[in-house]
Amino acid sequence: MKTTKIILGTAFCIAFFLSACKKETKTEEPAATAPTLYERVGGTKMVADPNQPSVMIETGRLTLRAVVDSAILVIAGDARLAKFFPVLFAELGAGNSTGLMALSKNFTDFLCLATGCKNSAYAYTGKSMKDAHNPATHNRMGVKANAAEFDIFVGDIGIGLAKNGVTAANNKQLVDDLVALLYTTKADIVQN
Repeated sequence: MKTTKIILGTAFCIAFFLSACKKETKTEEPAATAPTLYERVGGTKMVADPNQPSVMIETGRLTLRAVVDSAILVIAGDARLAKFFPVLFAELGAGNSTGLMALSKNFTDFLCLATGCKNSAYAYTGKSMKDAHNPATHNRMGVKANAAEFDIFVGDIGIGLAKNGVTAANNKQLVDDLVALLYTTKADIVQN
């Protein structure tokens, strides 16, 4: 009888212990994070670079570069903004496109960083927005910009987006988010 009590007591203790261990613990699922702007414009998927087919490029960077290059052409053709780029236009008139390529790379790098790109190969290493847009600290800048000129610039970027198939009609939130991103630089760019 004593042995039976010990066995039953032990069995009870083991059953109690096991049932306590079986309690399901609720684990909190990490909250889903919203995709970054960089992810929304293509992200890190690698594709062949149409400009250099033997080189792979992230789709996000390719998209941003296409928008930048389209916008640069729109801006260059906008007589209201021509006064900002006398050095660039003089170079292009002389057949030298190195300044244009540097502008495209720097602006694309900046947008990659600002939209959430984590690839260090695309790191922005240019001047601060304040220095890049101040003729006193950047001899390639023709004059200081005012708020109305900044708005024209953002509008021209919008035209660059549309030339690449991104419009408010087909992706209003993305356009709104990219415009909002551009406006975060206004205080540094508008210096007049």
